[in-house]
Amino acid sequence: MRPPRARIERDFLGEKAVPAGAYWGVHTARALENFTASGTPVSVHPTLVAGLGSVKLAAVRANHELGLIDSRRANVIERACQDVREGLLDDQFVVDVLQGGAGTSTNMNANEVIANRALELLGLPAGSYDEVHPLDHVNRSQSTNDVYPTALRLGLLAALDGLSESVHMLAEACEAKSRQFWSVPKVGRTQLQDAVPMTVGQEFAAWAATLVEEQARILDSRALLREINLGATAIGTGITAVPEYRESVCRHLGEITGLPLVGATNLVEATSDTGVFVQLSGVLKRTAVKVSKICNDLRLLSSGPQAGFGELRLPARQAGSSIMPGKVNPVIPEMVNQVAFSVIGNDVTVTMAAEAGQLQLNAFEPVIAHNLLQGISWMTTSFRTLGDLCISGIEVNLEHLQASTARSVGIVTALTPHLGYAAAADIAKAALAGEGMVRDLVLATGLVGAEQLDGLLHPERLAGLPVTAPPAAGD
Repeated sequence: MRPPRARIERDFLGEKAVPAGAYWGVHTARALENFTASGTPVSVHPTLVAGLGSVKLAAVRANHELGLIDSRRANVIERACQDVREGLLDDQFVVDVLQGGAGTSTNMNANEVIANRALELLGLPAGSYDEVHPLDHVNRSQSTNDVYPTALRLGLLAALDGLSESVHMLAEACEAKSRQFWSVPKVGRTQLQDAVPMTVGQEFAAWAATLVEEQARILDSRALLREINLGATAIGTGITAVPEYRESVCRHLGEITGLPLVGATNLVEATSDTGVFVQLSGVLKRTAVKVSKICNDLRLLSSGPQAGFGELRLPARQAGSSIMPGKVNPVIPEMVNQVAFSVIGNDVTVTMAAEAGQLQLNAFEPVIAHNLLQGISWMTTSFRTLGDLCISGIEVNLEHLQASTARSVGIVTALTPHLGYAAAADIAKAALAGEGMVRDLVLATGLVGAEQLDGLLHPERLAGLPVTAPPAAGD
């Protein structure tokens, strides 16, 4: 006899068939019918799923500690929550990331998966909810409105660890190049016009320093995320939870995660407020904008190779054209640019979703969650790719840089204190008119001797540097 292909579950709306092998149940099944906009399941964000497992684990421990759930049920629910935390049941988190209900469908999905896994551990068939119920036991003393935002905060904290590390690695890649090219001369530019001399190393060191700043801002954002509203239940009044529950569940969650979590002072405010997500989104946008600007610089400086700036040579990653033989494009920076554009757009979405909250709850946290977690994931991966496949393999066009620096009128600026502004301006004008190289024109004035001039035009001196190793970014 073939095993049944479906089981029948019931809720207050009636009966519904659920796939026999699914850990999720009737509430998830209805959500699958209702929410199909993105086609992207919640499981695409594993740190959010793990956060749900942690919250549910803390809840069952608190409920057991307070005598609200017996040991038999608590033990198997705990084991099921651990499976969720470890990612063993990720494929069962199937509801769409874009959903109405302020995350209720995601919470229901978690409740049903944990309940049915617990039933399996007891040797009972799925759906035997008299023994372990998704709401009466797994969701005891909770509401979506304190579970979902707390799980999201945990998910974001975990995801930010990876982003911080990728920004750090990208900064290190830039620092390594700053040391490699510390004394290579080039002409700095403002408004895309020639300015004054600097070195390629200085340019990379500046990129490294700005990345170190962004890593610090990412770390700063973690403090606000550690404030949670667990125990607030529906709107912050703690209805359905005993008075001792809040302290107990927060303590257990801190022990489970190892994080210094802090309970919100005003739970009604904390349940409706999404300001922390707006702030975090701004930090992500700021970091994305800065890295995108670095990518713009890389594309400009490597343009050519014959008819462009041609100062840097990016690693050739793939053929650049289906029609032009030998063409190679800066595909890695271009990819990172597009990630930045997406993060900037995500910030608008997060801002509008936060603004659209009404009264005691914001119904739009699912789209906030998806955009923040997606942005963090894309940034983490693309920044590592930028460091590994692009920046680490960059080379300089040394002969071109030396030649362009030697003929640049920008070096006249360094000679102004010795020649006077009027004489320096005349030399610059003559050099631009093609009447000679700057060095020869200066010597012709008789105002500066050859030996003194060579010292003044030393690349490090022109760049305002001692002839030493570069400082570390952030010093």
